[in-house]
Amino acid sequence: MTKKKSTVSAPLTFDLPLSLIEKLGTIQKKAGLGSASETVREAIDQFDFERYASSNEEHRQISVRLPVELKAKLAKYAKKKKTSVGALLREALGAFEAKSAKKGGRK
Repeated sequence: MTKKKSTVSAPLTFDLPLSLIEKLGTIQKKAGLGSASETVREAIDQFDFERYASSNEEHRQISVRLPVELKAKLAKYAKKKKTSVGALLREALGAFEAKSAKKGGRK
């Protein structure tokens, strides 16, 4: 009799948009897989990581000084909008850049 090879597993936690979590269930059913873990394992096994190119721009940390009230406002909206302070700052800077370009800068 051959021994069944036991597989050691480790938990992996990551976030997905709700739309992708819903798709995960659909993919699982269509592929006839028994669990989300099995679906993710199959996706990893079949994915060509060598051909993957990240579309994310490189990020670098900077430090700025803000009044306590403004920092609290950012934290409040990040929590309310379920996002990070960094994401809000990137959006604010992008909007400010567009507005500044239309006005020709701040005077």
